[in-house]
Amino acid sequence: MGPECSLPISHEFESPESYVDALLRYVASSDLLQTLCGGVHVLDFFTRKPDFYSLILPEHWRAFFKAHDIMHTLDFFMREDLAIFDQDDILQWRDGPLPPADLLQYVRDVRKFSLNRKVDYGDARLKSEPHKLANNVSLGMKVKKVHEVSRLASYVDQLTSDIKASQDRPITHLVDFGSGQNYLGRALASEPYNKHIIAVESRPHNIEGARNWDIKADLAPKKERVMRNKKEYREQMKMHAEAKLGDEPKATRHPNQDVKGERGFFARNKTPPEPSSQTTLQMSAQGIGSIQYIEHYIKDGDLSRVIDQIVDQDAVRGAVNGELVEASKEPTDPFVEGSLTIKDEVKAVDPSLMVISLHSCGNLVHHGIRSLLLNPAVSAVALVGCCYNLLTERLGPATYKLPALRSNHPRLVETSNACDPHGFPMSDRLCKYMSKEGRGVRLNITARMMAVQAPYNWGESDSDIFFTRHFYRALLQLIFLDCGIVEQPKNEHVETNDGSPLGWSGGTAPIIIGSLKKSCYSNFAAYVRGALEKLVRDPERGPVFQEKMGHLNDEEIYAYETNNAERKKELSVIWSLMAFSASVIEAVIVSDRWLFLKEQPEVAEAWVEPIFDYALSPRNFIVVGIKR
Repeated sequence: MGPECSLPISHEFESPESYVDALLRYVASSDLLQTLCGGVHVLDFFTRKPDFYSLILPEHWRAFFKAHDIMHTLDFFMREDLAIFDQDDILQWRDGPLPPADLLQYVRDVRKFSLNRKVDYGDARLKSEPHKLANNVSLGMKVKKVHEVSRLASYVDQLTSDIKASQDRPITHLVDFGSGQNYLGRALASEPYNKHIIAVESRPHNIEGARNWDIKADLAPKKERVMRNKKEYREQMKMHAEAKLGDEPKATRHPNQDVKGERGFFARNKTPPEPSSQTTLQMSAQGIGSIQYIEHYIKDGDLSRVIDQIVDQDAVRGAVNGELVEASKEPTDPFVEGSLTIKDEVKAVDPSLMVISLHSCGNLVHHGIRSLLLNPAVSAVALVGCCYNLLTERLGPATYKLPALRSNHPRLVETSNACDPHGFPMSDRLCKYMSKEGRGVRLNITARMMAVQAPYNWGESDSDIFFTRHFYRALLQLIFLDCGIVEQPKNEHVETNDGSPLGWSGGTAPIIIGSLKKSCYSNFAAYVRGALEKLVRDPERGPVFQEKMGHLNDEEIYAYETNNAERKKELSVIWSLMAFSASVIEAVIVSDRWLFLKEQPEVAEAWVEPIFDYALSPRNFIVVGIKR
């Protein structure tokens, strides 16, 4: 059912299994890869003693980088045909020296172990021209989102057809994990796909926003028409008042649950307000696709609470028939107050689900994969992940450096909690892998942060912009050090790696600054002033920053930039090497998810393949698992 090779690997490997063997050996044995992916941080570039650049890279590498423009260096890492260096008559490269042999081998190794990101349009599921989204369906989407939604919707549609053809049990519903604004679900519920979507989202404002987009897209009515049986409504209001006084209600129906019928694309049935859970069904009046919004916080792969709320669209359609319901008729709202269980006559019987997601962050992809095992009703998963930096760590220990000066941001606290059973790695293969560092494959947050970079998309102008931003931030860290805001780490921190499994740069403690206004990047003085303006507002540390840095004038600030200007290129080389090398880290993370599925006896097929054009959407690997 899947592609010929279940991992998008180099032709140099005979099989996915041999690739994984070689990948793990390389990651465990390459000191340079470990240093560049998790062992260093550009924050330490100007504070590290001895010199950071010369410590990491040998002199003959530095000579090559010095002789070549940074954009030529990026071409060498990622785009140049390395076969030209095998020619006997080649004496120089781009009017400069040839790359050293060991540097050339390192670049070849990183390319070899990186997964292939080019979409195979020969695959039936990956049509080069998927169905174009209707204008009303694509409302609110930028070019990138249109590309992602149109391709993933087409892919999922073909995948469900393939499953139906190969198994006796067709997919009845698609469960969208972390649906957000429900762009994907809206496309799949519309023509020509007409799927039944269960949009699972933890944030009520996202659900409300998605429903507003339904209205703007003319897929739901602009104004709801409410029709009540007045006699029943008064009775229900009376019971509601009694319930508030502590009396037992005489019926389970909420007085504000109204029978609604609308002439728009979707008809809607609501539940009463409930802080812990809400479910809303939007059905096609033409009797085809539907969207059921379920407010649910996803904390693991157990979807029993979600599955229990799935309705049978045909049963609801038979009651409502897509038309206005007469006030004299019996109520047909499928939802009841209290536990928000669904009435038996409209509850879906034996649903067959496929869990899907478009760029689910961090552990959400892990929960989606595990849902295939934890829920008998889930028959398949098709998940596109992102934000590897938000993964938690299963094996520990925590991998932040000197956390005393870190911002108390819940994301940083949450992702640094070690020994999370839902974190990375998932597979037994990676958990039990033995290397010189010990048992298990560990990737700290710096390595995972680098894995979400997209260096193959870097152009000259945008590269200069973010190289400048990294240069400014590294210089600011030097100012922090000189002003006594931070200190060099103590020897015991260096000796113990301070909890960093892939190494310790010997740098200073990180200070979280966050985003700054665009004008702050116009020059270095503006950057320092903008950062300091944010930092002095901190209720605890603000007075310290004001006392130790408030005296700095522009001349002193510019002196830092002038004295270190020649090293900006060196920092750019290091950052480029880190981002290029981290494609191997992404390969480890993605392969781990595939390995986990392959290890499960319940899973018949599992594969990974690129689904989006990298230039538009760099996190383009979809992980698919099909249950037996």
